[in-house]
Amino acid sequence: MPVTTARVIADLPFVAAQVHDDRVAWRHRRDDGQWTDVTFTEVAEWVMELASGLVHLGVEPGDRVCVLSDTRPEWSAVELAVLAAGGVVVPIYPSSAAEECAWIISDSGAVVLVAETEAQRAKVDSIRDRVPALRDVVVIDDGGLDDLRSLGRTSPLPGELDDRRAAIDPDDPSVIIYTSGTTGPPKGCVLTHRNWLTMCRLSEELSYVLPDDVAYLFLPLAHVFAQIVHLGALYTGHTVAFYGGDTSRIVPELAEVRPTFLPSVPRIFEKIYTAATAGVPEDRLRQAVRVGLAVRELRAAGRPVPADLAAALDQVDPVFARVRAIFGGRLRQALSGAAPISVEVLEFFSAAGVPVLEGYGMSESTGVGTVNTLARHKLGSVGTFGMAGLQVKIAEDGEILMSGPHVFAGYWNNPAATAEVLTDGWLHTGDLGEVDDDGFVTITGRKKDIIITAGGKNIAPANVENQLRQSRWISHAVVYGDRKPYLVALITLDQDEIVPWATARGLPTDLPGLARTPEVQALVQQVVDEANAHFAPVSQVKRFTVLDRDLSHEDGELTPTLKVKRKVVHTAHARRYDDLYT
Repeated sequence: MPVTTARVIADLPFVAAQVHDDRVAWRHRRDDGQWTDVTFTEVAEWVMELASGLVHLGVEPGDRVCVLSDTRPEWSAVELAVLAAGGVVVPIYPSSAAEECAWIISDSGAVVLVAETEAQRAKVDSIRDRVPALRDVVVIDDGGLDDLRSLGRTSPLPGELDDRRAAIDPDDPSVIIYTSGTTGPPKGCVLTHRNWLTMCRLSEELSYVLPDDVAYLFLPLAHVFAQIVHLGALYTGHTVAFYGGDTSRIVPELAEVRPTFLPSVPRIFEKIYTAATAGVPEDRLRQAVRVGLAVRELRAAGRPVPADLAAALDQVDPVFARVRAIFGGRLRQALSGAAPISVEVLEFFSAAGVPVLEGYGMSESTGVGTVNTLARHKLGSVGTFGMAGLQVKIAEDGEILMSGPHVFAGYWNNPAATAEVLTDGWLHTGDLGEVDDDGFVTITGRKKDIIITAGGKNIAPANVENQLRQSRWISHAVVYGDRKPYLVALITLDQDEIVPWATARGLPTDLPGLARTPEVQALVQQVVDEANAHFAPVSQVKRFTVLDRDLSHEDGELTPTLKVKRKVVHTAHARRYDDLYT
């Protein structure tokens, strides 16, 4: 039974404890490798103690508290405690450089920061003179959180916390999520208590995640996608299993946790797709997907599966069984967001019996917009709209606009930027899209990314880039061609895939040496040719260059969520692009 009586999101852990009681709220991996459970009742106690500790530390209603940590249960506990104390949470990606931390801490006016490690504290210490409002830094791994909790346990303030929550207006700020900053300094998206409760109610209306589900969470909690998962779980009553902190162990942990719901970004699904299909002849793979899709569609419609089709599935199912095993064998559905994913990949997983559905939203819409469901979906689209009072429409220039209680309150300390995206209650997303006759939305590109060639043709580079990235050998592709006669691309190699390939052929295994070899050039040319076959000549990549390293967040080319900072890449590698037109 969902938590329907919460008035503000700060109420969630306490109402959830009453409704869900001793059901498992959180599951996490201990240092000894064993998984341990935390009940909803225990979560509420943890939050109450931390919130009291924060009040003793001097956190006042409306104060901003930054959290600089990887995804872990302590992150969630801190956020809920800050909200319970009447404060506002400001997430910071753990991969953020000191400069980025300084901007977010200073712009938000945070008075307290919770850091995961001493290394993160050192990062903050290096810019401390630029954040005068920051009074205290609490380090999780240094026992600082335990001290706060102990203080709250020995000097509890339940009456004070009740009064603070009662004083919160549903339209007050709860979380300020700073955007990735692909076009400039990050802007703080102010999300209210009402925004989050709208998201929770939408999830309930769609029956997207069920009370008995187990969701595996490795996404950064500084991103709105992960926030949806962890706050929505308190409302719905399902279990969140936090990953152990090592991205190389995500696949082994999937087998241990055996989730029924998996929120993820496309790259994880693409990696699993590559591993599962390695060595499978292309014609056999296509046949397996055709058979699998036909059987799944019949079963979903409640219709009988003909004997010959069932027999055909039995023959190809070993390929699919491997996929189901990778996910732990219980996956009911997965949700892909934050970036586009190939239809071919989606069809493969659907055929395998582990449907991966796409959704669409942004920080400014509390991560909510359109979504596919098991009951109503169309692969290749980002789903439908018009649910629970949420409105979506397409402007005359093709831009997607949103309106409703999920739309944010504006950018923190930035009324000019707010005015640019909010007009008459409509959020201008900056994304271009189309709606088909069945109401399914397809994203066609970003307004600011559209390339206008010398011939006057408008091209969305993301479509071409996404097609190139379906190759197991390609990590990133950045297409260029504004006011140029044709498109070119900067391509980086996927080190995990290309090095074993190179080793088997006696080629150099370092990326700088490997990128220059004729064999790699020929391999990438084949990938480009296959991708070009999907597009009209004007949208095809005519020339490319292979970079001798991958793009990185450290070099400023990627956001913390691994989105490409297109302008940075174009500027940093301008000579390479120019050479392609020489």
